[in-house]
Amino acid sequence: MFNRLLLTGAAGGLGRALRARLTDLTRTLRLSDVTDAPEAATAVEWMKVDLADGAAVHELLRDVDAVVHLGAVSVEGPFEPILQANILGVFHLYEAARRHGVRRIVFASSNHVIGFYRQGERIDANVPLRPDGYYGASKAFGEQLSRFYFDRYGIETVCLRIGSSFTQAKDRRQLVTWLSYDDLFELIRRALVTPKVGHTIVYGASANRDSWWDNSQAAHLKWQPRDSSEQFRARIEAQPDLPADDPEAIYQGGVFVKAGPFPAPWTDQL
Repeated sequence: MFNRLLLTGAAGGLGRALRARLTDLTRTLRLSDVTDAPEAATAVEWMKVDLADGAAVHELLRDVDAVVHLGAVSVEGPFEPILQANILGVFHLYEAARRHGVRRIVFASSNHVIGFYRQGERIDANVPLRPDGYYGASKAFGEQLSRFYFDRYGIETVCLRIGSSFTQAKDRRQLVTWLSYDDLFELIRRALVTPKVGHTIVYGASANRDSWWDNSQAAHLKWQPRDSSEQFRARIEAQPDLPADDPEAIYQGGVFVKAGPFPAPWTDQL
């Protein structure tokens, strides 16, 4: 039982799915996002914070025991917004954690840090990173920054390379990458309560029939997903196949490998 647990990105899809579940782990749940508090959040602490604002993030981490960091631009897009939320924001979070003595962070990384590996290729947490866009590159930065803050300052982090966490799997790729909300919560719970995690990288996918990801190096978390995407297989396999040469069907990152390019703001001056 934590005294105060912080959840960033609390207004996002995963944040909404996790808020009620996380109340069982803490006396006080502090929620944060760039939006005002929704009516349903009145029973907890809500702090409206832009992660790009270092001073605000410093106050956000005050009196916090542990952090579940979901706050980010969560889709592929132009670099500048991703830079502010996902790169500058994660630096502000770790620096505030250092100053306030926070010892445990669960960092929502993404499968998009390895999106240019081929589908069907079995990989573990030690493979070279191959991000499939600006979003994936920003999560790769977060993983490396969290490693630095562990090696230098002892802040433990579990990096969750989340697959596709939705209520249902949507396509053939997600039959492999789907992660149920219940399995995600249990993964976060294990990441928070396992006594010693050091710097751990774990892939987040449910107990699906097929898998591209080897989690043997995160065995100390003792996480056992229970749900499976099989319940969606008949519906999804009734859909037309993508062309065999479509990058979305070739690479683990799916549609993210095709997004962009996104011109920088100054390109309209050329």
